[in-house]
Amino acid sequence: MTTAWWHCFSGIAGDMALASLLDAGADLDEVTAGLSTLALRGWSIKAERTTRGGLAATRLLVQVDPKEDVVERTWATIRGLLESATGLPERARRRAQEVFGGLAVAEGSVHGVSPEEVHFHEVGGLDALIDVIGTCLALESLDVSSVFASPVALGTGTVRGAHGLLPNPAPAVVELLAGVPVHGTSQTVELTTPTGAALLAGLVTSFGPLPPMKVTAAGYGAGAAELAGAPNVLQVVVGEEAAPAGALAGHAQDLLVLEANVDDVTGEVLAHTVEVLMAAGALDAWLVPALAKKGRPAHVVSVLAEPEKVAVLARALTRETGTLGFRQHQVARYALAREEIEVEVDGQAVHVKIGPHRFKAEYEDCARAAPRLGLPVGEVARKAEEAARRLRCY
Repeated sequence: MTTAWWHCFSGIAGDMALASLLDAGADLDEVTAGLSTLALRGWSIKAERTTRGGLAATRLLVQVDPKEDVVERTWATIRGLLESATGLPERARRRAQEVFGGLAVAEGSVHGVSPEEVHFHEVGGLDALIDVIGTCLALESLDVSSVFASPVALGTGTVRGAHGLLPNPAPAVVELLAGVPVHGTSQTVELTTPTGAALLAGLVTSFGPLPPMKVTAAGYGAGAAELAGAPNVLQVVVGEEAAPAGALAGHAQDLLVLEANVDDVTGEVLAHTVEVLMAAGALDAWLVPALAKKGRPAHVVSVLAEPEKVAVLARALTRETGTLGFRQHQVARYALAREEIEVEVDGQAVHVKIGPHRFKAEYEDCARAAPRLGLPVGEVARKAEEAARRLRCY
């Protein structure tokens, strides 16, 4: 599988993330074509060569017509925008939804409102939408399956936002990077922006040194200004993931499980809780029936989480269930190599995950296609998996 690792020694911003991937070989025409499927007008992008601190890099220039950028967008607005873009690659769409979904949870926590009530300001502007969705399209252009990152550099002082003067790093940045290894610097500029932090929170599997890989490309995305003492760039290293000798292809992760016992929550709320947890970045979430004290019927709500997302997921778990506490313990997960391909079932697109021993059609795609084809969901899944096997056999 292709892996990308962002080296955030000078922080990360949305335009730097996209520029770094373009510098590493992502196709700008593919990115532009994907962005053109969105119901957005009044924008254009181009990439130019520049230097930062003597280091050659690519700078992304997003031009926006102010007349077309007056809409105040909510999470629901952006979700609808992504869902209606039928030409957007499915993996890119899902990644963008992860980024903006996590951002909605973080902004809601900062401002004391629900994620659905959040009004995006700077991060809902056309340029931020281009940065986030363009980054997801660039990852698709490079066929990146897993994204990793280094510890993240942050600035100091204050920055000005839509709500006036704010501390640097901004509250949304701190919220998004809860559990992520960070370090402060003496730079009095916003090294890591909310858009950059949202990309990390939504896309990165784990944070640390460069993971084992066979390097195939590297790129440098330029920030807007020069910095004193360091090049203002975001480095990305792209390569093929290296598997241990004699082991199944895959990678090991140290993860955390959060658990809460609840005996006063309805089934509808529990099902909604699982959806909220998945949207907030959980790797998995599930419910187990239990018999609690005094013979009460209860459920154990469990969440599988990456360490850097524990704070956000813990808030979602306690907020949605009303639980007064939860347990936390560490687990080791070994994720086998897998890939995802798209097949057609009687003209309907269905994505199929392929692992070492199984083909598995995506339920959501099958459920969407089933009424259109007049077939049971299981029959659509069977046809999709057979089509995937035929593709892999030849």
